[in-house]
Amino acid sequence: MPAEPMPVDVWPQPILDLLAVGGDRPVFEDGPEVTTAARMAGLIRRVAAGLRSSGAGPGAGVTLDLPVTATAFAATMAAFAVGARVSGWRADLSPAQLAGSLVVDAARLASLAAHPDDGLPLVAAGRAEDPARIIWTSGSTGTPKGVVQTYASMSAAWAPYPDRWPPAVAELAPRLQRHLVFGSLASQVMLEYGVLALAAGGTLVVAPRPVFPAALVDHRATASVITVGKLHQLIRDQRANPVDLRHLRALMVSGSPLAPGRLAEALDVLGPVIFHGYGQTETSMIAMVTPAEMMADAATLDTVGRPAVDVSIRDGEIYVRTPAQASAYWQDPAESAEVFVDGWVRTRDLGELGADGYLRLLGRVRDVIIVNAQLVHAGPVERALAADAAVGEAYVVGRPDELTGEAVHAFVVPAAGRTPEPDVLRKLVAAQVNDLAVPRTITVIERVPLAPSGKPDKSQLRGHADRP
Repeated sequence: MPAEPMPVDVWPQPILDLLAVGGDRPVFEDGPEVTTAARMAGLIRRVAAGLRSSGAGPGAGVTLDLPVTATAFAATMAAFAVGARVSGWRADLSPAQLAGSLVVDAARLASLAAHPDDGLPLVAAGRAEDPARIIWTSGSTGTPKGVVQTYASMSAAWAPYPDRWPPAVAELAPRLQRHLVFGSLASQVMLEYGVLALAAGGTLVVAPRPVFPAALVDHRATASVITVGKLHQLIRDQRANPVDLRHLRALMVSGSPLAPGRLAEALDVLGPVIFHGYGQTETSMIAMVTPAEMMADAATLDTVGRPAVDVSIRDGEIYVRTPAQASAYWQDPAESAEVFVDGWVRTRDLGELGADGYLRLLGRVRDVIIVNAQLVHAGPVERALAADAAVGEAYVVGRPDELTGEAVHAFVVPAAGRTPEPDVLRKLVAAQVNDLAVPRTITVIERVPLAPSGKPDKSQLRGHADRP
């Protein structure tokens, strides 16, 4: 298919322009320190000058090892402004994955920000087909995958442009007046909703410890991203010891599907503030159902809303196409060819698009469990368990969990004459995969149930996983 035309504004020009005319408008709040639009614009110009003096420019790599602060936001925008390939730091990245990137930590950032501000308008220098950013996935397969977005892709995104907002986003945006930011600005979700908040006239408010509901109360937040597990905890806390959340207007639930009953409970306890979205790092937001839709029609509770992008259902699998999608995995042509197909992205999720236009999720093509919004692939966990001499066979499934969205549950068949020890197996998984992948329960079984095909029937195991 022909390439999408390059938008007039190269990313992050709309944010640079917004800040340049923002004057004294507060755009970032970190405790008592409030950064105005004018001050942020100057900070971005200084850091951009420092990056250029360090050799960063179009095509160069910049890796940010920074907490969420005003200067970290400035560094992120400055790295994009000079046209660099921007990514977040991970300790498990190899030299090849870093590819000679300039690593910017707090000390280096202080040096970069000390450059003089020439006061001239900053013009984004990104080149259309250059990688603009690499978003590293959780690495639960053993090696982190780098999702690549080009400058053309990021420039086609809807977040900074009110006239591009899908209807659900247009309903959400005015609620982001005091939007909590935490974790890392390298996160797809954190940066996208942060940009949306700024475009809607809001302020980004740093939550050093995003514990709910305390963070919502302490920072007078009107909006936040929340995982399914934290939402369950918030609901329980509000039932047992309610606090005043009248200022709260939006919670964007991310990371795991939320059961209709749980959605209804959240709306009942917290009010019309729940926005239930579906998206992937490779595609950004795919669909979102709003509180108004759910409260008007209970049938929408088992959906993720109307798609905001092109969706195609092929043999039950959801394919997505949008000008803002990623285009490849960094240095991984085989996986890229598997997922990015003829201009479409294979989500490897199963779903159906109803006559009402709403998208319903039915399961996953991939054998994965989503724990605290991070993908845990079953294969590496099963291999780690099977590495123990006491284990003859190992099988892993996921089940809904109130604390983490989903949890890992393992079933092991003992090796002849041996008895598996759960604590030993958990330590093995933590060492060989990661802490997220450690099974919540480990059940010893005599044999694995088989499906009619003769393959292990994980649906039967999943039915027993809630009865450890």
